[in-house]
Amino acid sequence: MATAARDMLTATEAAVVANVRVRDVNRMIDEHILPSTHYRIDGGRWLRSDACAYVCFYVRTAPVLTAEARNAFIRKMAKPARKSDMFLIYHVDVDFAPFVSETDERRAQLERARKAVTVDPDILGGAPVLKGTRIAVHDIAATITAGTSPEDLAAAYPGLSSDTIALASLYAEANPIRGRPRKPASLSADHVVVVERTVPRRPRW
Repeated sequence: MATAARDMLTATEAAVVANVRVRDVNRMIDEHILPSTHYRIDGGRWLRSDACAYVCFYVRTAPVLTAEARNAFIRKMAKPARKSDMFLIYHVDVDFAPFVSETDERRAQLERARKAVTVDPDILGGAPVLKGTRIAVHDIAATITAGTSPEDLAAAYPGLSSDTIALASLYAEANPIRGRPRKPASLSADHVVVVERTVPRRPRW
């Protein structure tokens, strides 16, 4: 495989790297689709980073390959002695290299996101923040999710770049807050949210 890394990812991180849903990752573990050497269940679910390419392949090719064919392909690919990223499965040539390249790239982005974030008990109570700031990454992600464009967010916080905003959002996606989601942060002290609705008034007697 293109990547030689053997670091372990949480199921949520693996879903981000494979660009699939977390339940897709869990299904591949529960149904033993992934080789047992590529994950472990030890205080949580952990996947080898190179297993993400298998997850990506299995989910993306569902419209064109049967489950049996996808399982057979993964078994062939997982063999230590394999020498190629090309296999003929049920008269279909499958090139695994694009799935490896895509997940390697997203894994590298996740690593960049990790390096851009710091957790300090003395800053915002230990919430993950962008290094050198007091800006919580989950606030950035929530604000983007609420509909604020990256351009408007960057304008509100001149120290942020579009790249930094993307990394903050990726980190937040890979490390979701447990419990109720955070409310989006306001863009500035002067930012006002206006809600258009009619409120009936009580008559004065």
